[in-house]
Amino acid sequence: METRKGKPRILTGDTPTGRLHLGHWVGSVERRVQLQGDYDCYFLLANMHAFTTRADQPAEIRRDTIEIVKDWLAAGIDPERSTIVLQTEVPAIAELTWYFAMLLSFNDVMGNPTLVHELETKGLAGKHSFGFPMYAVGQCADILAFRPVYVPVGEDQEPHIEMCRKAARKFDQLYCGVPDRTRDEDYEKAGGVFPIPRALIGRVGRLPGVGDGRQKMSKSLNNAIFLSDDPRDVQKKINRITTGRQSPTEPGDPDNVLFEFVEAFIADEGRVAELKDRYRRGDNLGDGHVKQEVAAAINTLLEPMRARRAQFDRPGGDDVIVDIIRAGTGRANATAEETLYMAKKAMKLDFGRRVLG
Repeated sequence: METRKGKPRILTGDTPTGRLHLGHWVGSVERRVQLQGDYDCYFLLANMHAFTTRADQPAEIRRDTIEIVKDWLAAGIDPERSTIVLQTEVPAIAELTWYFAMLLSFNDVMGNPTLVHELETKGLAGKHSFGFPMYAVGQCADILAFRPVYVPVGEDQEPHIEMCRKAARKFDQLYCGVPDRTRDEDYEKAGGVFPIPRALIGRVGRLPGVGDGRQKMSKSLNNAIFLSDDPRDVQKKINRITTGRQSPTEPGDPDNVLFEFVEAFIADEGRVAELKDRYRRGDNLGDGHVKQEVAAAINTLLEPMRARRAQFDRPGGDDVIVDIIRAGTGRANATAEETLYMAKKAMKLDFGRRVLG
């Protein structure tokens, strides 16, 4: 959809579960920074979703919410060009979650591959809260409340976007009379309230964690390099990568976790090709040397982020962050309330338009 800014709109965000890491950067955050000039960008802090697994940690969730905004600003998100949204301060999201829950089946939600994976990896199968699977429905509302056309996400989040697309189609077909054979890109033209958003996958769909690379990078797995890590920590963590190779003269297969980092962070394609060639031939190129080059490239990327973050890691910095959140959320509510009224009108629930103070 075209917005008041005359630009297509995007929506994406993060759940405040801790600081952002390089997996977030290559999977989504890098793309967000790049898109700010050409799109009407909304970036959501999904702090309500954090309560699905951490309801007993409200102070930590508040802290992590502020820390994520610091990471965003450090990475290059500009609150003058983009709208930062706090989920719990946008009541339209919670109401739309309820309506979408009536359109998605139990199997739609519980069969979501991302949800199934989280239940397994977090050891929640059979003992999760009733609210935990609701976050998958809530993500549909997070997105559709702002009627975006694109959602920049990491590869692992694509199933959530597919469920969101299903909810949008069902709503538009049921309440707006959009024919079920309508092309996704034509739903609004056919009278639908919601566009059918598309996922934008980052340049690296899945960045492995440091170690053997069997798991994706994750704070909970203790295998992450954070955007706020100092140079020494970056090198120490990169040194944890294992390939099984024993000698710099041993021919090696660059199809390994170390070279996934080479390709993700060394910008010079010629140098990447050279490293791969020498590695294959066992041309006196040890893993240790490659790790040093990777760490140097990552530190070059992170150094300006560290400098920008330092502006907020000082007395009064948190207050500045809260002011940025409040300003963005005020703008976001205007959009979300407009969407909610459109949806309620389609559902014959338009008995009055809510005014937020």
